[in-house]
Amino acid sequence: MRHFLVLFSALLLVALLAGCSVEPDVALAERSVRVVATTGMIADAAARVGGERATVTALMGPGIDPHLYQASEGDVSRLRNADITFYNGLHLEAQMARVFEHMNESDLDLVAVAVAGDIDPALLLTPPEFSGAYDPHVWFDVSLWMQVVEKIRDTYIQVDPGSAAIYEANAAAYLDELAALHAYVLEQAARVPAEQRVLVTAHDAFNYFGRAYGFEVRGLQGISTASEASTADVQQLATFIAGRRIPAIFVETSVPQRNVEAVRAAVQAQGFDTVIGGQLYSDAMGDPGTPEGTYVGMVRHNIDTIVSALLQGQ
Repeated sequence: MRHFLVLFSALLLVALLAGCSVEPDVALAERSVRVVATTGMIADAAARVGGERATVTALMGPGIDPHLYQASEGDVSRLRNADITFYNGLHLEAQMARVFEHMNESDLDLVAVAVAGDIDPALLLTPPEFSGAYDPHVWFDVSLWMQVVEKIRDTYIQVDPGSAAIYEANAAAYLDELAALHAYVLEQAARVPAEQRVLVTAHDAFNYFGRAYGFEVRGLQGISTASEASTADVQQLATFIAGRRIPAIFVETSVPQRNVEAVRAAVQAQGFDTVIGGQLYSDAMGDPGTPEGTYVGMVRHNIDTIVSALLQGQ
């Protein structure tokens, strides 16, 4: 029944897209490229590459969980009037996946691009609980996110070839910044002794981070927050934390804090005290206008928070 409702909602949204009014079009050279992005991370990359040529709108703001997000009526006009819609793909936007598929299959001249769609499958993680699908949280490995930036650049050039030089220059500058960011995360991670690099979070979103930067990663919930953690899950994770004497665990801005607090209480009941080491940004960035409201600032905040908390437990 749930699958039917999701499919019905997708078909309904595509029908609405076909029927809603569209802004009177003007030649692209005389206006900015209208872009809609699903997550804040994608919107930030689209804005950096698009520069003055693009007007970028993010559907999902701070604290919004993309695994559970469903398109609103207001999203309909945004999607219908967009020159480009960027979404993550790899089933991150689970409730909207069929919407984007039908957009590309329709004759509405809508451009919907899965920014992670061209990453080499050999570089993607395939968690067993995801039934053969890939882990969508690719932004936690900055080197993989650089490939996403390249995909965004290429899409802009395809849609607006007259401004190709702008997109090339903006992307090159941003990619240099991301290369420096990747090096910074590696440097900070190396401050923590290898045997102490254990990251415990609310849901299993940080596996690309763990692989890239040398952390063992455990999450209370699975890859998607649509799955609920059971009492057995809490007890099992608490036993792991107490047995390994992990000094800090972390909450996430887009997942209820009570889940991690339950784990901490279960650890204390086993005779060990772990602290909540801070709040990490996982599936959503921080507020606009703050450092954490950008991808670079979000990544720096995360690694600084993790390293500080784990080192304090030495």
